[in-house]
Amino acid sequence: MNPNDDQRRVSHSRRALLSAVALAVIAGPGLPLTVAADASADEPKPMLMFVQIADDLKMDATAKTLRLVNVGQQTLYFSDRPVRLAGHLKMADYLDEWTEKAGKDNFGADPPNATLSVYEPGQPDNSLAVVEISGPKIEGSDLIYSYKLIDGELPDGGGATTLFIDWIGVGGGVGVGFHGVGVGLRGPGFR
Repeated sequence: MNPNDDQRRVSHSRRALLSAVALAVIAGPGLPLTVAADASADEPKPMLMFVQIADDLKMDATAKTLRLVNVGQQTLYFSDRPVRLAGHLKMADYLDEWTEKAGKDNFGADPPNATLSVYEPGQPDNSLAVVEISGPKIEGSDLIYSYKLIDGELPDGGGATTLFIDWIGVGGGVGVGFHGVGVGLRGPGFR
């Protein structure tokens, strides 16, 4: 293994992180997750995806939990065309998306899929797995989810970790086009 390969991977990961942070900075210090009252019913509603970044990952295969170690206390969100939004939420606000405060179709009622990307030192590429996540809880500076593996292989642990979380409609609840067409799968990579 060439030590320069690890340096290039870390450099690439930093550029991706900086791009995500730049997107959040451009959008401002967080946008409320509500649609303006005067918005037309015919206007497209934004579909938000979330990104969480952690220093490390610990897996418990027996309990079927994944622990984002020292997770960032801001969860990034963004949407795609035609309505482009980006920003960040405090952890408490993100966790509200899992409760009835977010509406009847919240993440707690319809758990999202997520792509887990883990940098494992000494590996040529990030490990990727698609999971359904549920039951988030905070323990100190860590965020713990229950999971169900959908695709890929989960590492036993790792280093720098990013969790890319499925779409949800602005204002809470699942938005139009949330479920994959014909295949019953959702989430990043399952449009």
